[in-house]
Amino acid sequence: MSPWTLTAIERAFRDAWGADTCMPEELKAWSSQNPARGQCGPTSLVLCELIGGDLMRADVHRDGVRIGGHYWNRLPSGIEIDLTRQQFGADEVVGAGWAVPPPADMRPGRCVDQWELLRERVFAALGVVPIDATTPSSS
Repeated sequence: MSPWTLTAIERAFRDAWGADTCMPEELKAWSSQNPARGQCGPTSLVLCELIGGDLMRADVHRDGVRIGGHYWNRLPSGIEIDLTRQQFGADEVVGAGWAVPPPADMRPGRCVDQWELLRERVFAALGVVPIDATTPSSS
């Protein structure tokens, strides 16, 4: 398998996003013109599984009122990758982020169906065989 480029990883995610991978509470705001909308949670978990690092979280505000949260990734080197930042409008402000531990098994506590579908699509595009999809060895 060839090494991935950040461009290939980003393309795999962008091609995998759809209304069916969007967080349910963001579905009304999701559109093909803003496909990153509501994709940050599943995207950041799948990316963390692929390349490691920390999950980052921040509150999102509009007119000084918290309207939600946002997730992205920080590599062990300290470089931050946010594949979904463009989802926010000019009136939405993403605050300072903090690291949060990913779930031990990388499965989210909610929106599992969206995460599983996104993970399946991205892994297929990158040629990744998920560890949980391998055949167990005989004992």
